[in-house]
Amino acid sequence: MTNGIPLTDSDRWDWLTILREESTRQLESGDYTGVVLTCSALKKKYRDVMRVAGYYDHNLLVHFIYLDAPESVILNRVAARQDHFMGANMVHSQFDALEPPKADETDVVKVDVARPIDEVKRDALAKVLATMEMH
Repeated sequence: MTNGIPLTDSDRWDWLTILREESTRQLESGDYTGVVLTCSALKKKYRDVMRVAGYYDHNLLVHFIYLDAPESVILNRVAARQDHFMGANMVHSQFDALEPPKADETDVVKVDVARPIDEVKRDALAKVLATMEMH
């Protein structure tokens, strides 16, 4: 991505598996009661890689926050970043690959991130807390 070349599915598999396994290791260490993992799980099959953790340990709950905004909003935000590995030229390829969560992905909460960041933070936190209270 640093070179302006979008990642392929095969580029992502090992990376997603490593993220899942490290998150699980952190939980198994007993030092944490939860783990927050951020990544661009753009496709359902990428999110499914993370969901596998819950198949191995039925006490483990995996949830996703889908940060939703129009491409133009994300393009403007990425273009404003300084010295970031992903340039604005990569935004369109990310949206091309994106498979927004469908209704059957009940472990996903959607947060509109086109709003000011303080509103987004409050909304995301409220939705996370509400999800935790349900379990």
